[in-house]
Amino acid sequence: MITLYSYPQLFGLEDNNPFGLKVFAFLKLAGLPFEHRHVLDTSAAPRGQLPYLVDDDETIGDSDAIIAHLKSKHAVGLDDALSAVQRDLDVLIRRTLDDLYWVMSYSRWRDDRYWPQFRDALRTQHPDIGADALEGARKYNFERYRYQGIGRCEPDAAYARGIASLQAIANLLDDGPFMFGDSPASIDAALYGFVANIWFYDIDTPLKDFVATRGSLVEHCGAMRERMGQSVTP
Repeated sequence: MITLYSYPQLFGLEDNNPFGLKVFAFLKLAGLPFEHRHVLDTSAAPRGQLPYLVDDDETIGDSDAIIAHLKSKHAVGLDDALSAVQRDLDVLIRRTLDDLYWVMSYSRWRDDRYWPQFRDALRTQHPDIGADALEGARKYNFERYRYQGIGRCEPDAAYARGIASLQAIANLLDDGPFMFGDSPASIDAALYGFVANIWFYDIDTPLKDFVATRGSLVEHCGAMRERMGQSVTP
Protein backbone atom coordinates (compact mmCIF):
# COMPACT_ATOMS: atom_id res chain seq x y z
CA MET A 1 0.00 0.00 0.00
CA ILE A 2 1.40 3.37 -1.07
CA THR A 3 0.49 6.54 0.83
CA LEU A 4 1.65 9.99 -0.26
CA TYR A 5 1.79 12.67 2.41
CA SER A 6 1.95 16.21 1.09
CA TYR A 7 0.72 19.76 1.58
CA PRO A 8 -2.93 20.75 1.06
CA GLN A 9 -4.60 21.48 -2.26
CA LEU A 10 -5.01 24.95 -3.74
CA PHE A 11 -6.59 26.39 -6.89
CA GLY A 12 -7.78 22.94 -7.94
CA LEU A 13 -4.32 21.33 -7.76
CA GLU A 14 -3.66 18.33 -5.56
CA ASP A 15 -0.74 20.00 -3.78
CA ASN A 16 0.23 23.66 -3.46
CA ASN A 17 3.90 22.63 -3.30
CA PRO A 18 5.64 21.69 -6.57
CA PHE A 19 7.56 18.77 -5.09
CA GLY A 20 4.44 17.07 -3.77
CA LEU A 21 2.58 17.67 -7.04
CA LYS A 22 5.58 16.21 -8.87
CA VAL A 23 5.27 12.93 -6.93
CA PHE A 24 1.49 12.91 -7.37
CA ALA A 25 1.91 13.30 -11.15
CA PHE A 26 4.53 10.55 -11.28
CA LEU A 27 2.26 8.13 -9.41
CA LYS A 28 -0.59 8.90 -11.82
CA LEU A 29 1.60 8.47 -14.91
CA ALA A 30 2.97 5.22 -13.52
CA GLY A 31 -0.53 3.88 -12.87
CA LEU A 32 0.31 3.00 -9.29
CA PRO A 33 -2.63 2.92 -6.85
CA PHE A 34 -2.05 5.14 -3.85
CA GLU A 35 -3.73 7.05 -1.05
CA HIS A 36 -3.11 10.78 -0.85
CA ARG A 37 -3.14 12.41 2.58
CA HIS A 38 -2.81 16.17 2.96
CA VAL A 39 -0.97 17.30 6.07
CA LEU A 40 0.85 20.28 7.52
CA ASP A 41 2.54 18.46 10.37
CA THR A 42 6.02 17.39 9.25
CA SER A 43 7.04 15.66 12.49
CA ALA A 44 6.71 12.17 10.97
CA ALA A 45 8.49 13.13 7.74
CA PRO A 46 12.11 12.19 7.06
CA ARG A 47 14.22 15.31 7.63
CA GLY A 48 11.03 17.13 8.66
CA GLN A 49 10.07 17.86 5.04
CA LEU A 50 7.09 17.21 2.80
CA PRO A 51 6.33 15.33 0.66
CA TYR A 52 7.09 11.86 1.93
CA LEU A 53 5.88 8.43 0.95
CA VAL A 54 5.03 5.33 2.95
CA ASP A 55 5.29 2.16 0.86
CA ASP A 56 4.39 -0.84 3.00
CA ASP A 57 7.04 -0.70 5.75
CA GLU A 58 9.31 1.86 4.07
CA THR A 59 9.16 5.62 4.58
CA ILE A 60 10.93 7.74 1.97
CA GLY A 61 11.45 11.49 1.88
CA ASP A 62 12.64 13.84 -0.90
CA SER A 63 10.75 13.83 -4.19
CA ASP A 64 13.66 12.52 -6.28
CA ALA A 65 14.38 9.75 -3.79
CA ILE A 66 10.68 8.84 -3.75
CA ILE A 67 10.57 8.56 -7.54
CA ALA A 68 13.79 6.53 -7.63
CA HIS A 69 12.31 4.17 -5.03
CA LEU A 70 9.06 3.77 -6.98
CA LYS A 71 10.87 3.09 -10.25
CA SER A 72 13.02 0.42 -8.60
CA LYS A 73 10.49 -1.33 -6.39
CA HIS A 74 7.52 -1.25 -8.76
CA ALA A 75 9.38 -1.63 -12.07
CA VAL A 76 8.05 1.64 -13.47
CA GLY A 77 9.35 1.94 -17.03
CA LEU A 78 8.67 5.60 -17.81
CA ASP A 79 12.37 6.30 -18.31
CA ASP A 80 13.46 2.99 -19.83
CA ALA A 81 13.73 4.35 -23.38
CA LEU A 82 15.78 7.44 -22.51
CA SER A 83 19.20 7.83 -24.07
CA ALA A 84 22.28 8.64 -22.02
CA VAL A 85 22.08 12.28 -23.10
CA GLN A 86 18.40 12.46 -22.12
CA ARG A 87 19.22 11.03 -18.70
CA ASP A 88 21.83 13.75 -18.25
CA LEU A 89 19.29 16.37 -19.32
CA ASP A 90 16.86 14.92 -16.78
CA VAL A 91 19.35 15.67 -14.01
CA LEU A 92 20.08 19.18 -15.26
CA ILE A 93 16.40 20.06 -15.66
CA ARG A 94 15.55 18.81 -12.17
CA ARG A 95 18.35 20.95 -10.74
CA THR A 96 17.01 23.95 -12.67
CA LEU A 97 13.56 23.30 -11.20
CA ASP A 98 15.07 23.09 -7.72
CA ASP A 99 16.40 26.61 -8.26
CA LEU A 100 13.07 27.81 -9.67
CA TYR A 101 11.42 26.65 -6.44
CA TRP A 102 12.98 29.52 -4.50
CA VAL A 103 11.61 32.14 -6.89
CA MET A 104 8.15 30.55 -6.83
CA SER A 105 8.17 30.47 -3.05
CA TYR A 106 9.44 34.06 -2.89
CA SER A 107 6.49 35.19 -5.03
CA ARG A 108 4.01 33.70 -2.57
CA TRP A 109 5.48 34.42 0.83
CA ARG A 110 7.95 37.27 0.42
CA ASP A 111 6.58 39.66 -2.20
CA ASP A 112 4.09 42.02 -0.54
CA ARG A 113 2.22 42.40 -3.83
CA TYR A 114 1.19 38.75 -3.97
CA TRP A 115 1.36 37.52 -0.38
CA PRO A 116 -2.17 38.75 0.52
CA GLN A 117 -3.69 36.82 -2.39
CA PHE A 118 -1.82 33.64 -1.52
CA ARG A 119 -2.67 33.98 2.19
CA ASP A 120 -6.35 34.63 1.52
CA ALA A 121 -6.61 31.75 -0.95
CA LEU A 122 -5.14 29.35 1.61
CA ARG A 123 -7.45 30.57 4.37
CA THR A 124 -10.51 30.41 2.11
CA GLN A 125 -9.88 26.83 1.03
CA HIS A 126 -8.47 25.72 4.39
CA PRO A 127 -10.19 27.76 7.13
CA ASP A 128 -8.60 25.54 9.78
CA ILE A 129 -5.24 27.17 9.02
CA GLY A 130 -5.04 30.12 11.41
CA ALA A 131 -3.74 33.57 10.62
CA ASP A 132 -1.05 33.27 13.29
CA ALA A 133 0.20 30.01 11.78
CA LEU A 134 0.51 31.61 8.36
CA GLU A 135 2.33 34.63 9.71
CA GLY A 136 4.69 32.31 11.55
CA ALA A 137 5.32 30.37 8.35
CA ARG A 138 5.97 33.61 6.50
CA LYS A 139 8.52 34.72 9.07
CA TYR A 140 10.22 31.32 8.87
CA ASN A 141 10.36 31.57 5.06
CA PHE A 142 11.91 35.04 5.25
CA GLU A 143 14.80 33.46 7.15
CA ARG A 144 15.11 30.64 4.62
CA TYR A 145 15.25 33.12 1.75
CA ARG A 146 17.93 35.18 3.46
CA TYR A 147 20.15 32.18 4.09
CA GLN A 148 19.57 30.74 0.61
CA GLY A 149 20.23 34.11 -1.01
CA ILE A 150 17.02 34.86 -2.92
CA GLY A 151 15.84 37.00 0.00
CA ARG A 152 18.78 39.36 -0.58
CA CYS A 153 17.60 40.10 -4.14
CA GLU A 154 15.31 42.88 -5.27
CA PRO A 155 12.06 41.49 -6.73
CA ASP A 156 12.99 42.22 -10.36
CA ALA A 157 16.29 40.36 -9.98
CA ALA A 158 14.60 37.41 -8.26
CA TYR A 159 11.98 37.07 -10.99
CA ALA A 160 14.57 37.44 -13.76
CA ARG A 161 16.28 34.36 -12.34
CA GLY A 162 13.06 32.34 -12.40
CA ILE A 163 12.08 33.55 -15.86
CA ALA A 164 15.48 32.53 -17.23
CA SER A 165 14.88 29.01 -15.93
CA LEU A 166 11.39 28.88 -17.46
CA GLN A 167 12.74 30.16 -20.78
CA ALA A 168 15.41 27.47 -20.92
CA ILE A 169 12.86 24.75 -20.17
CA ALA A 170 10.42 26.12 -22.76
CA ASN A 171 13.20 26.03 -25.35
CA LEU A 172 13.96 22.40 -24.52
CA LEU A 173 10.28 21.45 -24.78
CA ASP A 174 10.09 22.96 -28.26
CA ASP A 175 7.05 21.36 -29.94
CA GLY A 176 6.61 18.72 -27.23
CA PRO A 177 4.16 17.70 -26.12
CA PHE A 178 6.52 16.14 -23.59
CA MET A 179 10.16 16.76 -22.83
CA PHE A 180 11.50 13.80 -24.79
CA GLY A 181 8.79 13.27 -27.40
CA ASP A 182 5.29 11.90 -27.59
CA SER A 183 5.35 9.97 -24.30
CA PRO A 184 5.91 11.41 -20.82
CA ALA A 185 8.93 10.50 -18.72
CA SER A 186 9.50 11.16 -15.04
CA ILE A 187 10.95 14.59 -15.86
CA ASP A 188 7.54 15.58 -17.17
CA ALA A 189 6.04 14.89 -13.76
CA ALA A 190 8.65 17.22 -12.25
CA LEU A 191 8.02 19.92 -14.83
CA TYR A 192 4.26 19.70 -14.33
CA GLY A 193 4.64 20.01 -10.56
CA PHE A 194 6.30 23.39 -11.01
CA VAL A 195 4.60 24.94 -14.04
CA ALA A 196 1.10 23.93 -12.94
CA ASN A 197 1.80 25.58 -9.58
CA ILE A 198 2.42 28.80 -11.48
CA TRP A 199 0.00 28.64 -14.40
CA PHE A 200 -3.16 27.49 -12.61
CA TYR A 201 -2.82 29.91 -9.70
CA ASP A 202 -5.17 32.86 -9.79
CA ILE A 203 -2.25 35.14 -8.87
CA ASP A 204 -0.67 37.10 -11.70
CA THR A 205 2.98 37.04 -10.72
CA PRO A 206 5.74 37.81 -13.25
CA LEU A 207 6.31 34.05 -13.46
CA LYS A 208 2.72 33.41 -14.52
CA ASP A 209 2.82 36.32 -16.97
CA PHE A 210 5.87 34.73 -18.59
CA VAL A 211 4.34 31.23 -18.76
CA ALA A 212 1.34 32.77 -20.55
CA THR A 213 3.66 33.82 -23.38
CA ARG A 214 5.15 30.33 -23.84
CA GLY A 215 2.69 27.98 -25.48
CA SER A 216 4.92 24.95 -24.97
CA LEU A 217 4.69 25.32 -21.19
CA VAL A 218 0.92 25.82 -21.21
CA GLU A 219 0.39 22.92 -23.61
CA HIS A 220 2.59 20.69 -21.49
CA CYS A 221 0.31 21.28 -18.50
CA GLY A 222 -2.73 20.32 -20.55
CA ALA A 223 -1.06 17.24 -22.05
CA MET A 224 0.01 16.05 -18.61
CA ARG A 225 -3.45 16.49 -17.18
CA GLU A 226 -4.97 14.53 -20.04
CA ARG A 227 -2.46 11.69 -19.47
CA MET A 228 -3.44 11.67 -15.81
CA GLY A 229 -7.11 11.36 -16.74
CA GLN A 230 -7.99 14.89 -15.73
CA SER A 231 -9.60 17.88 -17.42
CA VAL A 232 -7.19 20.16 -19.27
CA THR A 233 -7.68 22.81 -16.58
CA PRO A 234 -8.46 22.22 -12.88
